[in-house]
Amino acid sequence: MTQLQQPHDVARVLKDNKVIAVVGFHHDPMKPAHYVPEYLHRQGYTIIPVNPALAARGQSFFGHKAVATLAEISTPVDVVEIFRRSDKVRDHLADILRMTPLPKVVWLQLGIRDDATAQALTEQGIDVIQDRCMLADHRALL
Repeated sequence: MTQLQQPHDVARVLKDNKVIAVVGFHHDPMKPAHYVPEYLHRQGYTIIPVNPALAARGQSFFGHKAVATLAEISTPVDVVEIFRRSDKVRDHLADILRMTPLPKVVWLQLGIRDDATAQALTEQGIDVIQDRCMLADHRALL
């Protein structure tokens, strides 16, 4: 697949994909890793929070229990949205590639880029969006 940046490609991803696993989800509503997924949930997306600390406490958000890893998700995921520092993205590559089925898209939030990991994902047929905000793009494009 490919790395997507064109507005029409990003809009298609937002229109066609409704189940999002959020790696690095945060419990604090003032943090982007919370309010972006919360906004998407209010727009009708299914949000699965991925955060080991929140999973250990058995916390749920938006009707879904937090999970520690992507491997714990039992339902197909359309998009893996990552809220981790750029130097931590590669840490999730193996987990993403073990998902069955593979996600259609991996989205690195605004300020997050990892070209090497993006290349590895696209080689496996996964589209990648880097350094873009899902909330801002949803508001602007849909």
